Amino acid sequence: MGWLGKALGGTFGFMLGGPLGAILGAAVGHHFDAGLDSPDFGDVFGFSGQQRVQMAFFTATFSVMGHIAKADGRVTPSEIKLAEAVMAQMRLDTKMRKMAIDLFRQGKQADFPIHEVLEQFSRECRRRGNLLNMFIEIQIQAAFADGQINQAEDAVLHKICDYLNISRFEYEALKMQFQAQQRFYQQHQRQPFGRGAEAALADAYAVLGLKAEASDAQVKRAYRKLMSQHHPDKLVAKGLPEEMMTLAKQKTQKIRKAYETIRNSRKF
Repeated sequence: MGWLGKALGGTFGFMLGGPLGAILGAAVGHHFDAGLDSPDFGDVFGFSGQQRVQMAFFTATFSVMGHIAKADGRVTPSEIKLAEAVMAQMRLDTKMRKMAIDLFRQGKQADFPIHEVLEQFSRECRRRGNLLNMFIEIQIQAAFADGQINQAEDAVLHKICDYLNISRFEYEALKMQFQAQQRFYQQHQRQPFGRGAEAALADAYAVLGLKAEASDAQVKRAYRKLMSQHHPDKLVAKGLPEEMMTLAKQKTQKIRKAYETIRNSRKF
């Protein structure tokens, strides 16, 4: 059982502190005193650093998702549907689903403290690069819920990356890889052979962050690196909530499928 299930069993499950703790507490009707605002308070009551990061990741994921959805002034049905799809993929029970929805709604508020939330989130993650990339990938997926990232959403994502020390180059690369993943699977399902297969192969390279001219060694190296970055067990060890492992597994499946497409075309 992950921290989410344990948290519902006792008061101290929400002793994260700071703006993230306040947001998480509000989502379940708990309120924090100023004295609970210590970054190490959770450890005093038996919560490990990993569990603190899991709480921070879950809270930041859905509240920031709501903030991005509202970036252009309104939240579209497709954006709400995407948030609900993420919850469904995590197989949240009724109580946890309600908490995730409450976090999403808080993120939509005009006074949502995005800067303070990201500052604490970055501090809790302590430069866990792969975990931060996973967080941005989820937010990019949410922003693409209505088919494209508009200018307002893109501007917010840029600010989020700045606060998390993710470069513009890294952000653009993640965005391109996500778009390639979407095209790859849509094309593969519609036309797995002929001209459709050629388009799918081009996108398979993009999924790995490569061009068709890449050598076999570069293809293998890129594949191993991406699989390592998205390995569910490794991400959970770094602080990904166990309830979100399904998302990481889906990422590795997509990366593996793209690699197999390239490998079959090159016959190595």
